[in-house]
Order: sequence, then structure tokens, then C-alpha cells
Amino acid sequence: MGTEGSTVLEPLWRGLPHLDHSTVSGSATCALPARFDAVKSARDFTRETLQRWRLEGEFDTVALVVSELVTNALRHGLTAPPTPVPDPSSPVRLDLMRWASRLVCAVRDPSGAPPETTNNCTEYGDFTAESGRGLCLVESFSDGWGWHPMTGMMRGKVVWALFRLTSVRPL
Repeated sequence: MGTEGSTVLEPLWRGLPHLDHSTVSGSATCALPARFDAVKSARDFTRETLQRWRLEGEFDTVALVVSELVTNALRHGLTAPPTPVPDPSSPVRLDLMRWASRLVCAVRDPSGAPPETTNNCTEYGDFTAESGRGLCLVESFSDGWGWHPMTGMMRGKVVWALFRLTSVRPL
């Protein structure tokens, strides 16, 4: 991750439990177009990255969270609905960062509006609903999540999820 990545994610470091960002052992970024098949691209990117980092055992959980965060960015973070044709500006980005025993996935989009859960995640809601459970799933399957608005020249927000790694193998 270059200077842009560290600047973009600087508020993330303040929102996470103490992680020394100078000790990141791996990072990868994927630009995603404004169309719903970008969710599959994000999962494929996550699979390839976790394989490269020898974290295949984490894929199912991380991919579920990545899918929910990217879907939310596409559904709620864009001013216009995703279109079936590619958008060359790639308004949504997925960042994966690995430390020795932790992984963070962060999805940024151009909307400054905070993410919203429609159900209280600690109570049983309508689990047959078509939408509104995404962030409850993120909360359930990650070890923590949050968001922050972008600062400076970049507009929008970053929504992130933290995972404690269970299948850690050296790179």
C-alpha cells in the first residue's frame, strides 16, 4: 500500500484496537466498479489475497463480511444505483491488511453518510427480510467493526472489520 493507502486509512488506525500500522505484514487494494458483479470480484480478490498470505482457512468468514461491506457500499454509498456497464472511475475500493495475528478489511465509498443497521443486532429480528441484516452479519462474524468519514481531498467513508486470525502461518 502506498502513501495514498496510509493517508486514506489514517483515521482507521485511531478506530481500531492498538495495532502498529508500521508492522503491517501484508496489504492489498482492489478498485471495484459501480455494478453488483463487483461483489464477486471482491470475493475473488479476497480469496487470491488470503491464499497468497497462506490464510485459506479464514476465507469463508472474511468473504462473507467483504461481500456484505461491498454490497452496502454499492447499495447505499453511491448516488446512483449500480449500472450493468462498467464504471471506469471505480468508486468503491477494498483494502485488506494483515498483521501477524489480525486482519482488517476496509471498504471505502463516496458517501459520507454513516452505515445504518435496520435491526438491533442483539435482538432477534426478522431474519427472513431481504435487506437490513448486513451489518448484523458483519458484527457477528468479525471481532469488531466501525467506520469513519474520509478527510482532506477525498470524500466518502471507510467501513472496516477486524478479524483475529485463527489459522496463522508465516508468510
